[in-house]
Amino acid sequence: MNQKIKQKIAFFILFLSICLVVIPIVLLVIFIGIKGLPAINWEFLTGLPKQGMRAGGIFPAIVGTVYLVIGAVLFSLPIGILSAIYLSEYAKENILTRLIRLAIINLSGVPSIVYGLFGLAFFVIFFNFGTSVLSGSLTLGIMILPIIITATQESLKSVPYAFREVSLSLGATKWQTIKNIVLPNALPGILTGTILGIARAAGETAPILFTVAAFYLPHLPKSIFDQVMALPYHLYVISTQIPGVPDRMRYGTALVLLVMVLSINLIAIILRYQLRKKKRW
Repeated sequence: MNQKIKQKIAFFILFLSICLVVIPIVLLVIFIGIKGLPAINWEFLTGLPKQGMRAGGIFPAIVGTVYLVIGAVLFSLPIGILSAIYLSEYAKENILTRLIRLAIINLSGVPSIVYGLFGLAFFVIFFNFGTSVLSGSLTLGIMILPIIITATQESLKSVPYAFREVSLSLGATKWQTIKNIVLPNALPGILTGTILGIARAAGETAPILFTVAAFYLPHLPKSIFDQVMALPYHLYVISTQIPGVPDRMRYGTALVLLVMVLSINLIAIILRYQLRKKKRW
């Protein structure tokens, strides 16, 4: 068998693998879109739930999801970036740092229900924040923290060491080098980690189930210590707990959540692409 035939077989296997991943996702999006589009109208997107969530809109759930995602990112992004900078640029390579890196990687695979129980014990009960936006945001922030740290570390390592040497040789301090040279060039990778974190935070149900989500709350929160409705939990409730909810409302809620996550990802991907175009290496 010559090399061209082997290459064609390899390309075919790769193409088949891509199809096996992409086609089910595309079909799922199309199915949800077809089933959910009849429910999408101005009242559904901006109205309050009525008749025990069998009618009306999902505006409080949309707002609650946005609040939780913003709170989680505001908490986890600075801590995640600073932690990655320390581990990549300052920490010495020894058993302790290797154990810390291993622990961070392992935390990425911890089931979300565990984070929910941790948030319940730590933020809701121990710190007495109660079931609130603050507790939910902190729990989601801790859940996505390993993703941001790992992505930021890999992005920092991808910046050529020569950039650091040139900056230091010109008299810049280590922190000035990191701030002005390393971080700007690592920004696309950091953005990738943030995208993954946002996508996970927006779609999780278990962590907010214990820390913030309200079963039925037809008004908006007035402070960070209030409960909120959230799209993932709202979708779970109307799908399993409330009889007589029209299918179009279930699929409409799923479609809104899907579009929200995909829109955030699309915006971040465009920003990442623009940043990568500015690279000169």
